[in-house]
Amino acid sequence: MLMPSLLEIIDIFLVALLMYGIYRLMKSSGAINIFIGVLSFIALWFLVSYVFKMKLLGGILDKVVSVGAIALIVLFQNELRRFLVMLGSRRRWKNFVALFSQKKNKQVASKAYIVQIVLACKNLAESNTGALIVIENNISLDEYLATGERIDALVSCRLLENIFYKNTPLHDGAVIIGNERIKAAACILPVSRDETIPKQYGLRHRSALGISQVSDAKAIVVSEETGHIALAYMGRIYADLSSKELDRMLNEENGGFLSTPGNVFHRPKKITEQD
Repeated sequence: MLMPSLLEIIDIFLVALLMYGIYRLMKSSGAINIFIGVLSFIALWFLVSYVFKMKLLGGILDKVVSVGAIALIVLFQNELRRFLVMLGSRRRWKNFVALFSQKKNKQVASKAYIVQIVLACKNLAESNTGALIVIENNISLDEYLATGERIDALVSCRLLENIFYKNTPLHDGAVIIGNERIKAAACILPVSRDETIPKQYGLRHRSALGISQVSDAKAIVVSEETGHIALAYMGRIYADLSSKELDRMLNEENGGFLSTPGNVFHRPKKITEQD
């Protein structure tokens, strides 16, 4: 029996890595059921056309498969967009290069505007004031900026608190921050239809999860009912965060413990005092 060559081993490894990446992407976006359905259809088509050789049914399925590429693009347009952005992300390649680098930064200094965001979220949480703050990353959020009121101001704790103060004109909706400035307020975000979202989470959490499924933005939610802080990123929400945990997750370029596998809603690892 011939032993597989090194090139064949690399080929198998890359295919396995690609399939795992697609699976993770589908699971995080809530499209895993559609993905399984597509795989089931492909398996059925293979059995009918090549195993049992049913000409009539096989011919019908062949016609469906022939336009399958277009159907897949329509079904998974958001997931494909996220995949391509992740593939071309400069930060993603920096993280890859960092694996072979001897330089490791144990601590990441908080950026000034992030300190203002964290402080505002802490104050809003203490007063049980609801808030939804989105921090733009590589994917442009211009289409969502157009739904709100343009501001273009420096990020400050007091300004964020005033925006979300109850019964003010701009409190209902999301604040979008980009390039370390508040770009707009009262923005409308896409609402996630993920069926795994617990019933106790409302529209703010669903909107935060929705924007994290169609972009690489980080969305912070302050619950009006409980005063808890949550952060949505790449199709997951990390709930019940302390201000220290939020600060770390916003500052680390790779999202800190955001790559931890698990369900949509879960807690990140605890930060100890020495951290």
